[in-house]
Amino acid sequence: MLHPDYGNSGSEHYGIPINVVPQAQPKLPITFDDYPEESDPGPYPFPGPDTVKVEGGSASACDGDCHVLVVQEGTCQLYEGYACRYASDGWHCANGAVWDLEKRSEGQRPEGYTSADAAGLAIAPGLVRYLEAESGEIKHAIRFTLRCTRANYVAPATHQAVPSNCKGNADAPPMGLRVRLKADYDLSSFSGNALAVARAMQRYGMILADNGSDFYFQGEQDERFTEEDVEPLKGIPAAAFEALEPGPLLP
Repeated sequence: MLHPDYGNSGSEHYGIPINVVPQAQPKLPITFDDYPEESDPGPYPFPGPDTVKVEGGSASACDGDCHVLVVQEGTCQLYEGYACRYASDGWHCANGAVWDLEKRSEGQRPEGYTSADAAGLAIAPGLVRYLEAESGEIKHAIRFTLRCTRANYVAPATHQAVPSNCKGNADAPPMGLRVRLKADYDLSSFSGNALAVARAMQRYGMILADNGSDFYFQGEQDERFTEEDVEPLKGIPAAAFEALEPGPLLP
């Protein structure tokens, strides 16, 4: 079944937060611990540890992927980091990428390079955001995850990832694969934000961006999402999706 990996349950708020900072936000040094050669060098305009929003926790205590996403106003620049934490000597992330939001993603990452997402894609543009869902129309593909992927990728991805339990599985899909909710899937019972999401899945589909639980798709962390916004989507089976014909397998 499809699973929306965002929303709210009591005091728990799920999803990936997006930090928006002014153009004058000071840029801070950042150390990339795992993939420095595949990371766009700092400094990055990350907020300080007391105000930054980190996926899965805080700058000093985080559980999970610990993504930090920052949009800088006035520049259309997006800064993203994976496995980020703030230490005594400043910001540390496993890796990071900088994106120009006025351009298409193709060509912004070298072939074979990862990003804050395993597939080498930008995260923020693929999230379900409350305001666009509330407007009634989401005009982009949505990021999703699967447990197993193969040692190849297809455009617009630039990087492959093979979890240890999936090695040798030639039938696993490649990073960058696009799937689409079938056009004849009945949406007559959907309304509001859930309908906007389902329609986007029919028109633009979902892009395989990372390894994780099967058919989990991600949204921005936003306290305005209600149970009615997410619960209907959990009833859509994986079999209701079709894989689109991919481009050539890379590398």
